[in-house]
Parts: sequence; C-alpha cells; structure tokens
Amino acid sequence: MNILMVSDVYFPRVNGVSTSIMTLRRELKAFGHTVTLVVPAYGMDEPEEADIVRIKGRPVLMDPEDRLMSTAALKSLPQILSGQTFDLVHIHTPFLAHYTGLDLAKTFNIPCVETYHTFFEEYLYHYIPFLPKALMRYAARHFSRRQCAQVDGLILPSIAMDEALTRYGVRAFSKIIPTGIELSDFSHCDPAGFRQKHNIAADRQVVVYVGRVAFEKNIEFLLLMLSQLRHTMPDVLLIIAGEGPAEAKLRKTVEGLNLTANVLFVGYLERATELPACYCAGDAFVFASRTETQGLVLLEAMALGVPVVSTAVMGTRDILAAGRGCRVAEDNPVAFAATLQEVLTDHELRARLSVEAKQHALDWSAPQMAQQMLGFYEMAQQQFANTAQLAEA
Repeated sequence: MNILMVSDVYFPRVNGVSTSIMTLRRELKAFGHTVTLVVPAYGMDEPEEADIVRIKGRPVLMDPEDRLMSTAALKSLPQILSGQTFDLVHIHTPFLAHYTGLDLAKTFNIPCVETYHTFFEEYLYHYIPFLPKALMRYAARHFSRRQCAQVDGLILPSIAMDEALTRYGVRAFSKIIPTGIELSDFSHCDPAGFRQKHNIAADRQVVVYVGRVAFEKNIEFLLLMLSQLRHTMPDVLLIIAGEGPAEAKLRKTVEGLNLTANVLFVGYLERATELPACYCAGDAFVFASRTETQGLVLLEAMALGVPVVSTAVMGTRDILAAGRGCRVAEDNPVAFAATLQEVLTDHELRARLSVEAKQHALDWSAPQMAQQMLGFYEMAQQQFANTAQLAEA
C-alpha cells in the first residue's frame, strides 16, 4: 500500500502528534508499505528525506514553536507528487493539513482518513484566553463535527476521545486505534549516569514529568502537589523534561511556592539515550493532564519499569484502567501527594508496580497498533469503492 500522510506538525517540533506519526510511519514501512509525508519546514536544517516533503512556512501567532505552511506552496503539491500513485490519504491535524489532505484525495481519487489526535475543546482556551471559554468550546465542537464529516474514516486514539466526539454528534465511520510505542526504544537506560550528570544524589527520591511544557498539560497542578508533598518529604525532587510556552510562568510559580530546590527543568532531551535515562532516574512518573487523548509518555515510563502516578482523565483512562504498574490519584493536590508518597515510601509496592508496568506496556506495542491501522485502511478503501459504485449506478 502507498500511503500519503499530511500533518501541520512533525519533528523537529516535539510533541505527541510528531511521535505518533513517526512511530506509525516506521511500523508501516517495516511491513513493506510506502509512506510519503507532507509537513512544515521549520528552518532548523532538517535532514532531507526522500519520502518527506517539507513545505515552507512561518511562525504561528501566539505559538512560535509551530509553523503555518504556505498555502501557495501547498497548492503546488499535485505537481510535486505527480507521477506517483497513492492508495489512501491519512490526515493527522485539523488545520491546513486537513484541507490539503481532502484536496489531494480528490486529485488522486482515493479515500481520505484522519486521526483525531487533540482534544481541542480544552486545548484552544489556553492559547486564545481573551475569548470566553464557552464560545471556544462551541467553536471547537462545531469545527470538529464539520471536519469529521468530510473524511471517509476517523481514527481515535482512545475510548474517551470516541465518547467526546459522540457527544458532539459525530457519526463518522471510525475505529479506536492507539498509537502504541516502539518497545525497543524504551528497553534500557542509565539512571545513575543521568543523576550524576545533573548532580542528583543516588538516594534522593525523584519523580519525573516528561512532555511539552504547555499550559494544557496541567503542570502547575503538579507543582501545587509537590508543595504539599514537601511537608512530609522535604528533599523530594521533581524533574520536568521538555520545552514549551508555559515554562516561564511555571518557573515563576516554582519561585512563588519556594520550590526552587525541589524542581529541576532539564529541557528537551535526545530521544535515544537521554530521555530513557531521565525516565529511569525517577522513582515514579507523574502526570495530571486533563486534555490528553492518549498519554504515550505513561507507556514510555511503564516500558522502562517506572511506576506511574497519574489522574485518569480523557485518554489516560485507557492506559490506567487495568490498574497495572500505576496508582490512579485524585484530581486534587493533597490527595495526589498522598498517593505519590505511598508509592515513594513503600519499596515492595514500588517493586511490584515496576514489574507490572513492563508487562502492561507489552499490550501497547507499535507493531500491533500498525496492523490494526492497516486493517482500517482496507475497510476505508472498501467503503470508498462502494460509495463510488453507488454514485455510478
């Protein structure tokens, strides 16, 4: 199968969507399929890859990490891609990529599917705060209903996202297919080396957050929780690994809560060795996002045997539902701190959770999820063919 993917984000822009696309592309190609990807150029000396088409763009207002692809350059895609044949278009983001994907599917007369990666109902308010939240929620729901009706198939990363779109009134042909993780990427690490590099004592209790340092990730909640935990565990350290627009505000919050000695920002980490080492340097992984459609970082921590303490909201519910390798915490700082303290102080519990976590991660392997995606592609193709036959009759 020859798949044409389109997205408004990709590496070097680091986020869950980029990781999801990279993982899916790698698995599909490993199964012998061809994947051509259309994404923005970030002007960061991205390496040239024969199967990636980079479209020039400009920084996005209020979110300078992203790039808005040039509409003029996007219109030239049919010429750029001429001479190639494609079986299906897979859209990954709802902005220019969505409409570009629809146009390309029409040009090549092939089905078009889309993955609904982001819970925009809650996401948009953090970036356009000067408009009423109720208005943004209405706009997000209307926007989602309209776009989901325009594609031949919809991929959802979690049960919670399926439930949300059902509430919106979306009735598209769809299937829940999580991204999954490449377990070999998270099979070994060097926690001692990471601690030594960052001058963290070997016996110091450490908790880790990995992800975008963005407002919708609810990291401020973790700081409030840490302020509570410090009363009983004064030396505990929270490592925040990642970059994003909320970092300056969070640093001020750290100072305001007098947590400077208890929080370490380490920025973006190289994925092959530094990131796994950071996960493993923690005695537990913590997470509290209320907008996550899946929560891949939880699975990455679990694959390395790091116990997870997290709220179970939106997509994280699916990962935490089995109760293996984790403790689900209440969505308030005091109760979360109490749950985390139990994990940090009970060595037998932590050891058992570590074993469970590795076993649980096996159920979310990327090859299994890619196989499901291929099955969905085939169903979308059949549905597209049936619709075409009815139109001709």
